[in-house]
Amino acid sequence: MPTLIKFLKLIDWMSEKSGQLGKWAALLLIFAGSYEAIARHFFNAPTIWSYDSMIMAGGVIYMLGASYNYLHDSHTRVDIFYSRASPRKQALIDVVCSLFLFFPLMIIMFKMAVVWAMKAWKIHEVMFNSFWYPPAAPYRTIFAIGLFLLILQGLARFIRDLYFVIKGEKIV
Repeated sequence: MPTLIKFLKLIDWMSEKSGQLGKWAALLLIFAGSYEAIARHFFNAPTIWSYDSMIMAGGVIYMLGASYNYLHDSHTRVDIFYSRASPRKQALIDVVCSLFLFFPLMIIMFKMAVVWAMKAWKIHEVMFNSFWYPPAAPYRTIFAIGLFLLILQGLARFIRDLYFVIKGEKIV
């Protein structure tokens, strides 16, 4: 059991760090957007790089923040019945939904993201939304990493919920 707790805490730590890292992309998003707005509207000098930078920064925030949000139970949930259930029934609902919805979808998305990232590195893919043409591979790789971290956090939550359903007590 101590090894399992260490494993779960390691996953929680990685999700925490992922969220802390991802929030810095918000700063990039703000700076790129502000620079573009000022350059375009005050100096009539739009950039070729700001749009792609903002799109990529938004994706980084979203993907690196996904496991952090799941760790802190901050994701969006339609809880018509869920909020009225006891904590143990909520855990059971989470276990069932994880098995039939969360893990199948996330594993498929992760597999596709890895293939997408590997192909981007192999063919030296570029983003073509603007004339800047930044490399796409680092961005696609962050997507795969974000999904991997989300799957790990989902696994940690699944283990905790399953333990609570079976034993009636929570793992730290």
